[in-house]
Amino acid sequence: MERNLTKGSIFKNLILFSLPYLLSCFLQSFYGLADLFITGQFNGADSISAVSIGSQVTHMLTFVITGLSMGTTVTLARAIGSGDKRLMKRTIANTVVLFAVFSVVTTFILLFSLENIFTLLSTPAEAFRQAEDYLKICFLGIPFITAYNVISAVFRGMGDSNRPMYFIAAGGIINIILDFILIGPFQMGAAGAALATTISQACSVILALFSLRKIDLGIPLHRYDFLPRKTTLWQILQVGLPIALQEGLIQISFLIITAIANQRGVVVSASVGIVEKIISFLFLVPSAMMSSVSAIAAQNAGAGSHERGRKTLFYALGICLAFGLTVSGICQIWAAPILGLFSKGEPAVITMGSQYLKTYVFDCVFSGIQFCFSGYFCAYGRSYISFLQNVISVFLIRIPGAYFATVLFPDTLAPMGLASPAGSLFSAVLSILIYWKFHRYFTAPHAKKGLSETSSRFRKQAV
Repeated sequence: MERNLTKGSIFKNLILFSLPYLLSCFLQSFYGLADLFITGQFNGADSISAVSIGSQVTHMLTFVITGLSMGTTVTLARAIGSGDKRLMKRTIANTVVLFAVFSVVTTFILLFSLENIFTLLSTPAEAFRQAEDYLKICFLGIPFITAYNVISAVFRGMGDSNRPMYFIAAGGIINIILDFILIGPFQMGAAGAALATTISQACSVILALFSLRKIDLGIPLHRYDFLPRKTTLWQILQVGLPIALQEGLIQISFLIITAIANQRGVVVSASVGIVEKIISFLFLVPSAMMSSVSAIAAQNAGAGSHERGRKTLFYALGICLAFGLTVSGICQIWAAPILGLFSKGEPAVITMGSQYLKTYVFDCVFSGIQFCFSGYFCAYGRSYISFLQNVISVFLIRIPGAYFATVLFPDTLAPMGLASPAGSLFSAVLSILIYWKFHRYFTAPHAKKGLSETSSRFRKQAV
C-alpha cells in the first residue's frame, strides 16, 4: 500500500507524486470555479458577487484544513521512512479524532458568525442574501470537506497521491451536473451552487471511505489506537498548525483585500472575486509542489537521506518558476478573454478584472518559490519559519499595499493587484536567505538524532 519515496529517480518521484495531487487540488478548487462560471452564465453581477465572496470564505477554510492535515502527511511519511509501524497507527487514529472534533466545532462557530463575516467583508447589499444562502449550505458541508482531506492526507503520507484524485474527480463531475440543473432550470442562484458543491463533496467522501474499507493498509487499527495521545497530537500539530495558520493568514489577507474592493461597489466586487478565483486556480501548482516536497523530503528525512530531500526542493523550484513565468505571460496577452469566460454581458467587470489580473498574476512566480521552501521546512518540522515570515508579509505588505493602492488609484485595479506579489516576493527572498544560512542545521547529526528520538518516544508511549 505504501510507496517508498526514498529510492529511484528523484525527479520521477516528484512528478509521479505531484501530478495526481495537482489534479486533486484542481478538482477540489474546480467546485468553486464551476459554481462561479455557471452562475455567470445564468445570473448577473449580484449573484456572481455572492458566489465569489462565499466561495472565497470556503476556499480559505479548505486551505486551512489542508494545511492542518499536512501534519498528518509529514508525520506519517517520517514513520514510513523510519519503518515505524506503531507510529503510523497512532498517527492515523489520532488524526481521525483530532479532525472529527475540529469539524464539529468549526461548523457551529461559523454558522453563528455569518452576520459578522459579511460585515467584515463589506458585502454589497445586492449580494447579501444570496451570499448568506451560499455560506449556510457550505458550512453544513464542513464535515465532508474535513473527512476528504483527512483521508487524502493519510494516503499521501503513505506515498499514494492517486486515490484522492479519483475520489475528488467523481465529485467534480457530479458538481458540474448539479450546477447546471440547480442554477439553470431550477433557478436557485447562489444557493443552488452551494448545494451542488456540498452534495458532490459528500459523494467524494463516501467513495473514499468505501475504498479505504477495501484496502489492506498493513497496519490494523484497534480501539485503543484512537485514544488521544499527547505526543502524537503534538507531532501532528507541530507541523500542521503553523501551516494552517499560514494558509489562514494568506487567505484572510485575500478576504481583507476583497473587503476593500467590495466598498467600491458590486462591479469591482465581482471583478476582484473572479480574479481571486482564477489566481487560486493557478496557485494549485505551487501548492502541489509544497505538499509534494514536504511528503517526499519527510520520507527521506526519516530514512536519513537528506541529500535526496534537498534535490527534490531544487527540482520543485525549477517547475514552479517555469510555470509562474508562463502563466504571467499568458495573462498579459489574454486577460480580457479569460475574464470574459466568467462574465458575459458585463463589460465593466471584464475591464476592471483585466487590470487586476495583469498585475496580480505575478504572484504565481514569487509564491512558487516561497511554497517550495515552505514544504521543505515543513518536512523537517520547522513550518513555524514559513508562518512567521507570512505574518510579516501579510500585515506589513499585502494588506497595507492593497489599501493605499485603492486610496491613491481609485480609477484602476492594476496597482492594487501588485500588493500580493510584493508580499510573496518578500517571503521568497526571506526563505532563500534562511535556507542558505540554516539548511545545514536541519540535516546536522543532532537533527537526525531528534527524528529518531521522536520515534522512540512514540514507541515508549505505545507500550
